[in-house]
Amino acid sequence: METDNNEAELFNRIRAEMEDSFNEELELELDDEYGTEAHKAADKDEKEARQIARRTYFRELFRMQVELVRLQDWVVHTGHKIVVLFEGRDSAGKGGVIKRITQRLNPRVCRVAALPAPNSREKTQWYFQRYVAHLPAAGEIVLFDRSWYNRAGVERVMGFCTDEEYEEFFRTVTEFEKMLVRSNIQLVKYWFSITDAEQEFRFRCRVNDPLKQWKLSPMDLESRRRWEDYTKAKEIMLSRTSIPEAPWHVVRAVDKKKARLNCIHHLLEQVPYQIVEKEHIELPPRVHHEDYVRHPLPEEFMIPEVY
Repeated sequence: METDNNEAELFNRIRAEMEDSFNEELELELDDEYGTEAHKAADKDEKEARQIARRTYFRELFRMQVELVRLQDWVVHTGHKIVVLFEGRDSAGKGGVIKRITQRLNPRVCRVAALPAPNSREKTQWYFQRYVAHLPAAGEIVLFDRSWYNRAGVERVMGFCTDEEYEEFFRTVTEFEKMLVRSNIQLVKYWFSITDAEQEFRFRCRVNDPLKQWKLSPMDLESRRRWEDYTKAKEIMLSRTSIPEAPWHVVRAVDKKKARLNCIHHLLEQVPYQIVEKEHIELPPRVHHEDYVRHPLPEEFMIPEVY
């Protein structure tokens, strides 16, 4: 009986997580009719508390997204260059915070680098070479969704690099990052930390959510089995690569919403941006010509009006 209760509780948590994720993507609340009778019968005080927490989350998120736009304007105005690395276990929430950072920014100014596994040619290059191609020019921000620290994590744990390559990475990476900083690239490094139980829960959410099943790769499943190996690799990585020029910042990420807000808040504090005064914009009047005739488009060009 206890097992049945635990499974029911897990199902309800997974379902609530899916609903919450879907709501946030649309930035709205679903109608009360959505959900099972058991869900609708949830304690009134609990539902009100969730709604208050949700409103607080969105209020703070939107407020900080306004600040991110101001930061973006300052970066363009001053020619500042920023690189932000997001590292963490599979399902730790890296993609979620990156999405909220970029949501209202100009993709020509703030772009995401999410590199696939190296191809046969890239494997013969200097290890950092393919990452260098994505570094920012003046007035740009680059967010790395995983980075050159793949070598210290997944490559080490899964045996994709030799012991010599692993040690060479540690001999090189700090000098590489110091060189970036000397070249006036601001480097910010985040590690998203979750618990064993939370990763298992998020993986179960992906298994049960058809919109997120693509996120669960065979490599993710293997990483789940090798949790302890990843822990050891993470501890070595943080201790050997946190330098004054580019220290690691650990984000407690079990609560995804708090993690997003805390990370964005911290990122804003790392950049000495100021509000850039803009010229007043006057919308020019449209020019009208007496001989202008707008010709209708052929009907076969039009898509069906299903809605």
